[in-house]
Amino acid sequence: ERVLELARRLSRGEALGMEEEEQEEGCQRHREPLEVFCKEDGALLCAICRESRAHRAHTVLPLPEAVREYEEQIQARLQTLKDDRDKLLELREAEMRRNW
Repeated sequence: ERVLELARRLSRGEALGMEEEEQEEGCQRHREPLEVFCKEDGALLCAICRESRAHRAHTVLPLPEAVREYEEQIQARLQTLKDDRDKLLELREAEMRRNW
């Protein structure tokens, strides 16, 4: 659920966990544009935050790449859920026919 919300916000160009006016300013600490996504923390980072000790060893992706990656993951999981739903509906229908 959290990943889906992150992907939705990223695809709309929204900053995660920030108000719209803060998004325009960029990083709250450094007032730099948010350029990368930290996979470990699920947060948008500016270039300065990215080089800090807190994130230096983390895996980061450029925003467009992060959006694309999470969209692909969500679509794959959605397809799996649709397939499972179809199987359940088939089983339900078969059981109803058997009961008739």
